[in-house]
Order: sequence, then structure tokens, then C-alpha cells
Amino acid sequence: MRTTEQSSHYDNLDKMSVGEILRGINSEDKCVPAAVEKAIPQIEKLVEGIVPRAEKGGRVFYLGAGTSGRLGIVDASEILPTYGCGDVFVGMMAGGDGAIRTAVEGAEDEPEGGWNDLQPYHPGINDTVVGIAASGTTPYVIGALKEARSRGMLTGCITCNEGSPVAAACECPIEVVVGPEFVTGSTRMKAGTAQKLVLNMISTSVMIRLGHVKGNKMLDMQLTNIKLVDRGTRMIMSETGITDYGRAKELLLRYGHVREAVDAFKSGKE
Repeated sequence: MRTTEQSSHYDNLDKMSVGEILRGINSEDKCVPAAVEKAIPQIEKLVEGIVPRAEKGGRVFYLGAGTSGRLGIVDASEILPTYGCGDVFVGMMAGGDGAIRTAVEGAEDEPEGGWNDLQPYHPGINDTVVGIAASGTTPYVIGALKEARSRGMLTGCITCNEGSPVAAACECPIEVVVGPEFVTGSTRMKAGTAQKLVLNMISTSVMIRLGHVKGNKMLDMQLTNIKLVDRGTRMIMSETGITDYGRAKELLLRYGHVREAVDAFKSGKE
């Protein structure tokens, strides 16, 4: 039996107090970071393969179903506002955008579905396909990985079972085995948390290596709200030595991005 389907270490959940439920969930969640840590060499291999391809214009396609697919879409959607780069990571899931809110029955069981969904993007040799499947058995993901790999694309996966079909279908399998869920089989819990942590690591490290971070700051973030304008203003003050908040903010709003404002100041244009 797959680890993600094994019976919970806890029983009689329906007879527990709220405090007991919460402490049980928290106790199980504590094992997730340790499981992710063991997978760092696998994550590193995938990232090292992505970066040179992305430098040539390649993209990273996240494919999944259910919770796994939604997590990929969330991670990909946050790259544009965070790093000002919206064309590197693309998230999609079985059943299409409608499945983000409502389950589309049977969509994940179609082996051709994932590759078919990629076709509008005209996938090429510099692109990467990362399958996200806690169970490691999702046909939608496996079929896309096999097809992409046969065409010379880089392939990877994030799964929470060892020796799964999805891992066998790709070059860079990332296996994060977190054990049985608190609620048996509910992979939206520990497995989902593990997948989210790995996705954070992949996208963040790729964006850093592509030059979208200087020091520890997101120089290309979008100024979409008051908080981010304030953060950008303080970044400019830190990078340029400007002590007048109003002047730094005016510079930021004029150029629209921290990087452009800092470059203009340092080049003597301001």
C-alpha cells in the first residue's frame, strides 16, 4: 500500500476534543520539513537543470490534479507580482481553470490530458515539465511527463511516495515521503504542505539564479499595493543611501520598479 494511503497513526478522531485534534495535526506537520530536507539533493538537480534552459527562454510547466494542481497554479501565479517575471512558470491542472474551485470528475485519469493541455504553449526543448502528484500515480501527469521526456524536454516531479510511476516517468524525481496523513488519505494535509515547500524552493531558487534578487531583495516586484510601494521605497533608500523617504518614493513611482529607479540614481540620471 502506498504510504499516502496508509492508515493514520491516530484513531477515533471523531471522539477527540478540538485541542486534541489540533495538537495531533501539529505533531504530524512537524515531520514535513525533515522529509523535505532529505530531498534537497533531488531538488537541487532539478533546479540546476531548469536555470540554463530558462536563460534561453525556456519555461517551467507545473502539471497536477486536485490539491497538487492547485498548489502548482498558486506558486506559478505568484511569480509575476513577486519577481516581475510572468512568463517562466506556468501552472495548469486536470480539468482546466474551472477545476481550481470545482472538481472535474475523471479529468486526472486521462493519460493524454496533460500533454494536450500543454499544446497551446507550443512546448519546446528548453522547457521543463514538473508533474505534481502526491500519490505518484496520476495518469494526467504521467502521460505528460513521458511525452515531454521523449521529446528531449527536462522532466521532474514532486511526489510523496517512493518508487512511484510518476517518478519513473521523469529524469529528476523529488520524493518527499511524509508518512500517513492525520486523516487517512487526506493528502491536502502533510503531502500538500510538503509539495508547497518544495515548489517554494524551486521557483525561488530559479528566480534568484536568473537575477531577480539582489542581496536579499526582490528588485523586480510589482507595485500593486501600498505595502509594496512602501517596501520598494525602503529598498531604494537602502540601495542608494537616499535618506529622504519622499524622494525615494517619488523616484520609485516615476520609474515603476526598484531596479530601474536604483540604476537611474547610480548612473547619475537622478
